[in-house]
Amino acid sequence: MSKLIITGGRRLEGTIKVSGSKNAILTLLPASLLVDGRVIFKNVPKIKDVETMVKILEYLGAEIEFEDSILIIKTKNVSYRDLILQEIKLLRASILFLGPILAKFGKIKTYLPGGDVIGARPVEAHIKGMIDLGAKIESFADVLRGEFKKFINKNIILKEISVTASETLIMASAFSKKPINLRLVALEPHVQTLCEFLSLAGYNIKGIGTHFLKVSRGKRIKKEVIFNVPSDYVEAGTFMAFAPIVKNKIIIEKAPIENLDALFVLAKEMNLYFEVKNKKIIIKPSKLKGTKIQTGLYPKFASDLHPPFGILATQARGVSLIHEWMYENRFGYLKEVQYMGANVEILDPHRAIVIGPTPLFGKEVQSLDIRSGISLVIAGLFAEGKTTIYEAEKIDRGYEKIEEKLSNLGAEIKREET
Repeated sequence: MSKLIITGGRRLEGTIKVSGSKNAILTLLPASLLVDGRVIFKNVPKIKDVETMVKILEYLGAEIEFEDSILIIKTKNVSYRDLILQEIKLLRASILFLGPILAKFGKIKTYLPGGDVIGARPVEAHIKGMIDLGAKIESFADVLRGEFKKFINKNIILKEISVTASETLIMASAFSKKPINLRLVALEPHVQTLCEFLSLAGYNIKGIGTHFLKVSRGKRIKKEVIFNVPSDYVEAGTFMAFAPIVKNKIIIEKAPIENLDALFVLAKEMNLYFEVKNKKIIIKPSKLKGTKIQTGLYPKFASDLHPPFGILATQARGVSLIHEWMYENRFGYLKEVQYMGANVEILDPHRAIVIGPTPLFGKEVQSLDIRSGISLVIAGLFAEGKTTIYEAEKIDRGYEKIEEKLSNLGAEIKREET
């Protein structure tokens, strides 16, 4: 257990670099099972969730080398093993092993996934999709069993536009010699990244960037694939929420500009002053105003970005309405920041009002999940006095070297083990 201690009120200035995409690499790691040889991933963030997924790969027999931001995976000795291990329960992304393992080995026995408690995130869409492809799956308590012999359908319609279900079915369908049509696939950048990786490996994928994909096994699958993990658009957006405490300017480097349209629209509505030059976002002091913050499926404003911008709303003039349509437990961070002095009213599990600007005061607060944790870090930077954030290891699951990055901007932040 660890805690972050932040002394707020410091003005921030300087350059901060965006790390590789958490959501992309968590998808790419199970996808490495589709390459019988060696995969080299570049620009990999050193975060807890990556460490957990790597342990699962090692359990299956993969040989791993991870130095700096380069991750090498040798899959030659990978073989089937039941995934009855605690790492599966640590994060939601572990469900992504379902598709490739079932299709590659013809069977699976695994714990159901764990992860952040931000609302109901069932795996029914994953299971239904795999059953539609031809799998037989049953679950008892927290254990899922399945077997797979052959593909029985060429047209699969997803039960819902689910990101991880889309990724699961893409990886499974890649083993089919005949094209599988996947319909209502999610469009998130990491779904497209998965498709680009598999295409580079030699698999046939048509329709990338649309809701309709055609997926099949290529004639020649490469024995080695070198792939650069794109920058994290959620992290880039998170850094934009520092706006109220910019001294002169903050430069965000390696920002995936092409993925940030909805964020830029919202930022302009809030009077957040920024400029975009090449792969850099330059933030300058801003006089913020309240607006409506509504999340949606990509390319709309991301649910993972709403907590940082919910904190930003506490420093904006007027009323901000937050509509979180997906997760019913994502407003926990607002209860914590309310304790710090924010004027907040939670209307129902999906809507809340923030009235600002209000001064925040340092308190002892709890990191409930990855995104609520980073939002409380931002609140601590805004607040007067000392803020202590407990269970900071949850933040480490998604943000690389956060203390170092913020300290380089002038923040006073330190970590203590408890």
